[in-house]
Formats: sequence, C-alpha cells, structure tokens
Amino acid sequence: MTNTAQRQPVYRSGVAARLAGLSVETLRVWERRYGVSDTQRSEHGQRLYTAEQVRRLGLLKQLVDNGHPIGTLAALPLERLEELAGVGGSAPPLHIAALRVALVGETLARRVAAAAGLGLDVQRTASRLDGDMAALQGPPLDVLLLELPEPDESMVPLVAAAREAAGAAAVVVLYRFCASATIRALRAQDCMVARMPSEMGELAQLCRAALAGRQLPPSDRSAAAVPAIRFDETALATITAAGNRLACECPRHLSDLLLMVGSFERYSAQCASRNEADAQLHLDLGHAAGLARSVLETAMERLVLAEGLPLPPAPN
Repeated sequence: MTNTAQRQPVYRSGVAARLAGLSVETLRVWERRYGVSDTQRSEHGQRLYTAEQVRRLGLLKQLVDNGHPIGTLAALPLERLEELAGVGGSAPPLHIAALRVALVGETLARRVAAAAGLGLDVQRTASRLDGDMAALQGPPLDVLLLELPEPDESMVPLVAAAREAAGAAAVVVLYRFCASATIRALRAQDCMVARMPSEMGELAQLCRAALAGRQLPPSDRSAAAVPAIRFDETALATITAAGNRLACECPRHLSDLLLMVGSFERYSAQCASRNEADAQLHLDLGHAAGLARSVLETAMERLVLAEGLPLPPAPN
C-alpha cells in the first residue's frame, strides 16, 4: 500500500515481517521487549512500516542469525547495523526476491492466485501430479509446491519425477490426511511435508524453510517416529549462554528439562532388563522420553526464534 501524504511505500506488519525474513511472532516479541520499530499507524490502528524500517529489520535478522544478541542490537542506528553487517550506507533498499515456484493442484493454484503479497513467483502449474509432466518442465526453480490431499506411498516416485521435471531445488508437499509411513518416505526424499495451512501467508515460510533444509517435526507418534536429537549438550549450552542476556529465564529452564529428559531416554536404552516383558517396558519408556524430548525441542526452537537467539545447527 502507499502513504499518499509522503508518497513512500509502507507495509503492514505481516508483509514487513516476510520481507525482512522474520515471523510475525518474532517481530511482535522484538517490538514488545526491545522496541525495535517506531512505526506509524493507519487510520484503523494497524502498524505501518516504511522501506527503511523493513531494511533495518532485515539487518537485525541477519545479525542475529550471525550470533549477535538482539538486546544489544535493538537500539543501534541503521548506519551501525549496516557497518556490523558489512554493507555500506549507499546500499540499495532491502528487497527480498520472490521465490520461483511451480504448483501442482488446481485448488492450490487458485488460492495462491487469489492471495497477494505471498512472495511466490508462480512460473508453472499442473492440475494433477499424475498428469502431463511436460507442464512442469522449464528453467530451474526454487520450490515445487504440491497439493496432495491424501497421498500414499505410490505417489513418492511421482513426486521425485515431478521434482526432476521442474528442476526444483526443494519440494513442499501439502496434505490433509496422510499415513505416517508415507510422510517418512517423502521426507526420506528430502521433501518438506506439512498439513495444508489455513493461512496462505504460511506458504512462503514453508518454502523458505524447505530451501534452508529444515524439516517440520513428525506429525505421527508411532514407535518408529522418534526424531533424532535436535539440540545436543553443546547446543543447549550455547542457547543458555545467549539467553542469560534476557530477563526471561525460559531458555535456561527449558535447557535443563531437555538435558534431564535426554538423559532418561539414554538411560532407558541401557537399563538392564530381567525378562522380555521388562525389556519391552524399558523400550516403551525410552520411546515416551524420546517423544517428550521432541516436543520440548520444538518448543525450544520456537522460543529461540521468538527471542532472537542464535539457532545452533542440527547435529550431524
């Protein structure tokens, strides 16, 4: 939208957050706790961000990702942020290029076409996965976005073929109902698998996460679904040290819980068993601890992102 008085482009908070590479939740936390934005408001009370403010938010995100605590960055002027980020004052305005995508699914294509400001540049579409693959062929793309309401394992080779046809660097599969075995098979092919979002604004976030190589936590809770450890002791120590700069002590408390649950998970796997039933009991205990760890790790990742703390890489 445009401010007619100043003739400057201004953006609502959701669009500003997407352009800066932030989640809206993180932007709100940064504003509430650190006062990172001095925004104007529309006549309806909505926050409006100028291109310069969006650029500043983008620099803050970049620096936080590089390990700088948001608490020490929030009050710095734009020029100092540019200096820390290694860009000059004459740098062009922040512009986040739209992701080049191919879509599979008629309903998905209509919803994307009807939504504005998603940050998705739709270059090719196909109505069905088992249709003509030629519709997906062309220059390489960033993401292949597929709408598969009830996928099964027979579709996994078709997804791989569609990815090759589109030349996509990443694949996002959106479903409504799906068996856990199919989800695992798709993830084994490096696909991002997620339930169909109710808000179209989540699509770009899913696509960017897929390009970054991140996966969503498994949606099933079967015995085979315990994920690998996301935060080892070194990563938790890093988060705790960074979180010490915050008034909130949740990072430290959550780290303590994860260390305790992870320790019990390993203990259950090593505990001596008196008989077959006892062995099964310890297997079930370890499985329950693993699921609890996964839930807590998901909570930790949300907390880290919301507080602007550095996110340690996943263990190899």
